[in-house]
Amino acid sequence: MAGAKQTRATTPAKLTAYRAKRDPKKTPEPMGATKKSVTKTKSKLPTFVIQEHHARALHWDFRLERDGVLVSWALPKGLPMDPATNHLAVHVEDHPFDYGKFEGTIPKGEYGAGQVTIWDHGTYDTIKWRPNEVMVVLHGTRASGKYVLFPTNDKNWMIHRMDPPPEKIDEMPEHVRPMLALAGELPKKDAGWAYEFKWDGVRALVYVDAGRVRAFTRNDKSLMSTFPELRDIGLHLGSRSAILDGEIVALDKENRPSFSTLTKRLHVISKTEIEKLKRSIPASFFAFDVLYLEGHSLMSRPYDERRAALESLKLNGESFATPPSITNTAGSKVLDISRERGLEGVVIKRRASPYLPGSRAGDWIKVKNFFTQEVVIGGWTEGKGERDGSLGALLLGIPNDGGLDYVGKVGTGFSAATRKELLGELKPLARKSTPFSAPLSRAETTLAHFVRPSLVGEVRFAEWTPDGNLRQPSWRGLRTDKGPKEVVRES
Repeated sequence: MAGAKQTRATTPAKLTAYRAKRDPKKTPEPMGATKKSVTKTKSKLPTFVIQEHHARALHWDFRLERDGVLVSWALPKGLPMDPATNHLAVHVEDHPFDYGKFEGTIPKGEYGAGQVTIWDHGTYDTIKWRPNEVMVVLHGTRASGKYVLFPTNDKNWMIHRMDPPPEKIDEMPEHVRPMLALAGELPKKDAGWAYEFKWDGVRALVYVDAGRVRAFTRNDKSLMSTFPELRDIGLHLGSRSAILDGEIVALDKENRPSFSTLTKRLHVISKTEIEKLKRSIPASFFAFDVLYLEGHSLMSRPYDERRAALESLKLNGESFATPPSITNTAGSKVLDISRERGLEGVVIKRRASPYLPGSRAGDWIKVKNFFTQEVVIGGWTEGKGERDGSLGALLLGIPNDGGLDYVGKVGTGFSAATRKELLGELKPLARKSTPFSAPLSRAETTLAHFVRPSLVGEVRFAEWTPDGNLRQPSWRGLRTDKGPKEVVRES
């Protein structure tokens, strides 16, 4: 392909498979020129294009100009940037040369239906081109360097980067322990602090890599089957890899974040029921931090830098959002706003602080509008009267070195369905001896059914009594996202 001017003749035979799968009356995709009508004047080198394709499964289409057509592979995980990792490349039919400029929507019901955008384009040098080996050097904006493609069978190939990574790449961690907030008060001075609203949901770390999403609770339980709408984040980010920290939130009838409403989705395992609940109780992921982005760990960076990186992702969709970070308003006013809106409170974050996994060091402080306490269930009592044979109250504790400190019992805040569900969870955990460090009163011991202290719940309460018990507790729900060792007494 030498010379300043070249024409690319589309060979009809090479596009037979392509055209057989597409109806030009139904799809805007180019069908290919039928004669020598496409002229190249800018470069002596052949071109390449990588298109991001939001079809049934997100993937990237890698296309190399060759003999008048675009020889094409589908890359489910995109172009590898690290030579230590090969990516699958599915060899597909040749595409017409003018497909290299195509962006648009392939209609539903058509082959490859979905949105197509150009991820990168440029020119390339050919090092080798054989039936079982294609080696090229890409000259693009986002994609550059030497790559080789080789088949593993008739259809599936692999693509390997032969050059070192374009820059130092940090490996994405498999799991990160979330940074935690201490219960406290508003700082005396607002300078150096950022204020975020506290959302009444479930903490989640979301890992996105080439559109694929994993999400886990604080105690590393997967959330993907429970909240399949989290996959929308991967579609939004496309090729960008990221670890996001945030909260999964559901709204009550007053459009306020409600943990009690969210609990209706936490224990469901039926796919059919989950699909129904997606419509009746939609959940959203509220992202408030980014720990890893595009091959680089951000955890050592200050809050302000991480926040700027998070906002650059424009995470605002039907099932995900980026709530505000407030730095130009007095903390007392932000707390008042949260109270007026019926929110749980605020979280105050030191703007110069790094992200400290698993730490509760005081760089993050939570200030609540009402008191809540995570508790470990140590037993239960039977109901009386109309609740005879059902759950009456839960016996609650907070872990200490030798077992559980008894902090009282809760008998309100349960629906009939919740009482039934809790009994189903508690009965298999039955034990004869008390899990509490100090003996209960004789009356409570006589009525109690003790259980292995493995379930964590949350209550709302008025205050701590002088003897360390919860005054007027009301049940909010099980915390399946947390383990007993994570429960601490809130100040």
